[in-house]
Amino acid sequence: MNLLYHAKLKRMKDTALEFIAKALVAPGKGILAADESLPTIEKRFKPIGIESTEANRRAYRELLFTTPGIEEFISGIIMFDETLRQQILTNKAIIPGIKVDQGTEELPNHPGEKITKGIKGLGERLKEYQALGAKFSKWRAVFTIGQATPSVECLEKNSLLLAEFAAVSQAEGFVPIVEPEVLMDGNHGIDRCSEVTKAVLKFVFIKLKEKGVQLTGLLLKPNMVLPGEKFLNKAGPVEVAQKTLEIMKECVPPEVPGIVFLSGGQSPEETTDNLREMNRIGGVPWQLSFSFGRALQDPVLRAWQGRPENKKTAQEAFFNRAKINSEARYGK
Repeated sequence: MNLLYHAKLKRMKDTALEFIAKALVAPGKGILAADESLPTIEKRFKPIGIESTEANRRAYRELLFTTPGIEEFISGIIMFDETLRQQILTNKAIIPGIKVDQGTEELPNHPGEKITKGIKGLGERLKEYQALGAKFSKWRAVFTIGQATPSVECLEKNSLLLAEFAAVSQAEGFVPIVEPEVLMDGNHGIDRCSEVTKAVLKFVFIKLKEKGVQLTGLLLKPNMVLPGEKFLNKAGPVEVAQKTLEIMKECVPPEVPGIVFLSGGQSPEETTDNLREMNRIGGVPWQLSFSFGRALQDPVLRAWQGRPENKKTAQEAFFNRAKINSEARYGK
């Protein structure tokens, strides 16, 4: 009887996770990444001369979260610890999420490579975040392309942490967003990025399988396949889309409900163009969506400038960028 009861509970939990994961990648919708840490939001504010105080951070995020009609295009918002605690997301049509990694530190004996912090005590933190209303979680790992990087140890350790994060998240009732980001830093070509992205995703899905993570109840947040920012020849949207989908088809199991691409330092226009071309090509088992930070927010910050009288203009900028990316999901 106990075995049947526990099996039924597991099925119910699995179904709930799958429901939330699918809602996050509903057609025409994507995720706003508003989970900048304190040092990162300070960098965002600096070019427009705004001091990163709690009041200013709250005012800015309130501006984003309360944009009229934004739920047409935004399914969920990833928040930073401070923002979730401020309880400013009151739109019931948008699913609250939380960034749970605690940034990166140097990987010992591997100069230039990083390991993500925050796995210790994750279960307890998730219990608290659940009480605050969060339904999904996110963990980011970064991989640098160099002559000898990423190393096997970097691939192994970060992939294991991503899998552990996903397993703990699901055990606590959260849909995990697994974010392995191959950085744009460097002068490598698009084929080298393709090669590294493939290696990263292979490692990640091996570790997810080893940890028994339910693939129907998670989302993948990878980089698009791009040349390094210092590479002389930029790649056009069609090439980026083709190369990216080629790798995704090879590495991502069909059970995963959706792929929510990160913008990774591209301009808002570039990210939208690349997403549009991927959806034009189509023919894949997953929803091809977005989880953008800067690509949604840069035009908003420029319009806002920290001035209350610019709030409406800034919200219009956010609405327009979200709408454009929603259209890109249909290949428009």
